[in-house]
Amino acid sequence: MTSQLIPVTLAVEGSIAVIQIDNPPVNALSQAVRQGLVECITAANADSSAEAIVIACSGKTFVAGADISEFGKPPLEPHLPDVLNAIERSAKPVIAALHGTVLGGGFELALSCHYRIALSGTKCGLPEVTLGLIPGAGGTQRLPRLCGVEKALEIITSGKPVAVETLLEFAAVDGIVEQNLLERAIQFGHQIKDKPFMVTSQRPLPAMTDPKIFARWRNKLARRARGQLAPQNAIQCIENATVEPFVAALKRERELFIECRNSPQSAAMRYAFFAERQVAKVGSLKADIKPLPIEKVAVIGAGTMGCGIAMCFASAGIEVRLLELNAENLQRGLDLIADRYAQAVATNRIDAATREQCLARIQGTCLYQDLSEVDLVIEAAFENLQVKKEIFAELDRVCKPSAILASNTSYLDINAIANATIRPEKVLGMHFFSPAHIMKLLEVVRADKTADQTLLTAMRLGKKIGKIAVAVGVCYGFVGNRMYSAYGAAANQLLLEGATPEQVDKAMEAWGMAMGPFAVADLSGIDIGYKARRENPSRALGPGFFRPADTLVEHNRLGQKTGAGFYRYVDGKRQSDPDVVELIIQEAQGLGIPQRKIRATEIQRRLVSSLINEGKKILAAGIAQRAADIDVIWLNGYGFPRYRGGPMYFADKVGFDSDHET
Repeated sequence: MTSQLIPVTLAVEGSIAVIQIDNPPVNALSQAVRQGLVECITAANADSSAEAIVIACSGKTFVAGADISEFGKPPLEPHLPDVLNAIERSAKPVIAALHGTVLGGGFELALSCHYRIALSGTKCGLPEVTLGLIPGAGGTQRLPRLCGVEKALEIITSGKPVAVETLLEFAAVDGIVEQNLLERAIQFGHQIKDKPFMVTSQRPLPAMTDPKIFARWRNKLARRARGQLAPQNAIQCIENATVEPFVAALKRERELFIECRNSPQSAAMRYAFFAERQVAKVGSLKADIKPLPIEKVAVIGAGTMGCGIAMCFASAGIEVRLLELNAENLQRGLDLIADRYAQAVATNRIDAATREQCLARIQGTCLYQDLSEVDLVIEAAFENLQVKKEIFAELDRVCKPSAILASNTSYLDINAIANATIRPEKVLGMHFFSPAHIMKLLEVVRADKTADQTLLTAMRLGKKIGKIAVAVGVCYGFVGNRMYSAYGAAANQLLLEGATPEQVDKAMEAWGMAMGPFAVADLSGIDIGYKARRENPSRALGPGFFRPADTLVEHNRLGQKTGAGFYRYVDGKRQSDPDVVELIIQEAQGLGIPQRKIRATEIQRRLVSSLINEGKKILAAGIAQRAADIDVIWLNGYGFPRYRGGPMYFADKVGFDSDHET
C-alpha cells in the first residue's frame, strides 16, 4: 500500500519505536492521521522491545495543522484532544522530531509529547486566532506550563510563529540539531529511555512576576483586536491554567473553543482563509499557458512607493534596476532602502547578512538604456496619465520584446497606457499598496489586450514576492480605490449633514475598521485624493461631492504633513479641530444642506452600505471575477475587519439589522 492509504506507520529501530506521519503536502491532522497515531502509540506501548517513542514526519514539515478539507464539517473521531491525551499518557517517553512549520494542532501534538527535538530554523505557532478560534486540544494549558504565562499569551493571542531557538530559551524545546533530525531524535531516545519523565500537564507553572498580567493583556487585546472573541477567550483559558486543575481547565478550553468555532466571527474568518486561496485562480485563463520566467526587474521612480516595490523583489531574491532620472533623487531613494533594511535588522526581522544580500540586488540608474535586458518593468511615477504614457512609450523602445511592462497606477486607465506601446498584450497594472514592502495586497489589472501569459506571469510573481495577488479589470480606481471613493464620498456627505470627522472615525473604528476614513485621509494626504479625482474623466459633478475634503485642500490643510487636515496635529498627536467643523458648516449652508445629529449606527450603515453597493456594481460589470476577490482586497488593503469577512460576505451573511449595527 502507498503512504497515502496508510498515513501513519510504526517501525522499531533497536529499542526506539519510530512513528512516521506521511500525509502530504503538510502532514495535516486528518481523521486517518489521528486514528493512525492512536493505533501506533498503543502498539508501541505494547511492544516490549520498544523503550522510547519518536514521532516524526516525512516531507518538508512536521504537522502544519488541521486538515482544511474537514473545516465546517462534523468532527470525526478520534478527536484531537483524545489523541493528544493518549500520547501524553504513554508509559514510554515520547519525543517529537520537529522540522519545517509546526502549527496549530501540530504544535499541540508536539506539546503533548514528553520531549521535543527540533531542526534549526523550525518555526512553531498556534495561529488559531487568525481563524477566530483558540487552540482546542490543550495548547492553552500545556504551552504556559513549558514557557510561562507571558510567552504563552504572546504566542497564542498573536497567532504568529516563533523560532525554535526562542522556544529553547524558554525550555519549551529540549534540543536543536543542524542536520540528521530523525537520527538525532533516536539518539536522544536512547539517552533518556531509562530516565523518569514528567508529562506536560503535571508540570508546575513558572512563577508569574506580574499579578495584573491578565487584566493588562485583556486591555491590550481590546484595543489591538477590537470586538474579537477569540483573543479574549484565549486569555481566559491561560488564566484558567493558573487557577484550576489541568482537567478542569482543559474542559473549559474545549467549551470556549466550541464557542469560538460556532461564532459568526470564526465563520467569517474561515471564509477569508479560503477566499485568499481562491483568488489565485483566474478562471478565464487557458489551461495550457505557462508563466514567463522573471529573473530581472526594473522599477521606474525612486520615491516612497518605488523604493518599497524594489524591496519586494530584492527580498524575494530577484535583481532590481531602480531608475530615477535625477541623480540626487535616485541617491535619496537608495538611502531610504538602506535605512529600511537597517530598521529590519534592528527589529530582528532579518539578519545583517540578508540585508547586505538584498541591497546588493538593487542597482540604481538614470538611463533607460540600462533596462534593455530586464524581464519586467514596474512604473511607479507621478499619477498623471500623460506622464505615464510617455514613460511607457520610452520603455517600449528600449526594453526587449518579451519584457512585460506594468504600471503601479492606483486609478488610471491601463488601456490608455497600453496603447502608448506596440506591445499592449505585454502591458498590465500591478497596483501595490503602501507601504509596498509590508502590505500583502497586489491588484493585478488586466487590460483589454493583456495576454493570458502576461496575466498569469504577474499573478505567479505576486505569490513569489509574498503578495496576495487579485486579478481585476479596468475601471477608474479598479476595485479597491473605486469602492474607497464611494466610501469617502459617503463619509464626506455625512460631514455636510452634521457629523464631525471624529464622530465618523470613532463610529467606524467601533464597527471594526482599522482606522476611520478621515484619519486615513490625513495620514495619506488629502491632496492625493483631490488630484486623483481631477484625473477621473467621469467623476461625479454634484456640488457636494467630496466638498469638505476639497475645501480643506483649498485652505492648504493637507493632513499630517501640513500639521492640519480633518484634524490638527500638535507634537504629532491628533486633535479635533473646531475650525474644520466651522468650515464644513459654512459649505453645507452654501449648499442648502441642513445640519442634524447623526447616530453612530447610521454612520456605520451608510458607509458600509456604500461599499456593498459599489461592490455589486463592480461584480455586475465584470471588473471583479467573484465576490471573494472584492472581500480579499478589502481585508488586506483597507483594514476591513477580518471577523466580518469582507463587505460582500457581510452583505450576504449578516447585513444590517438591530443586532448588527454597532
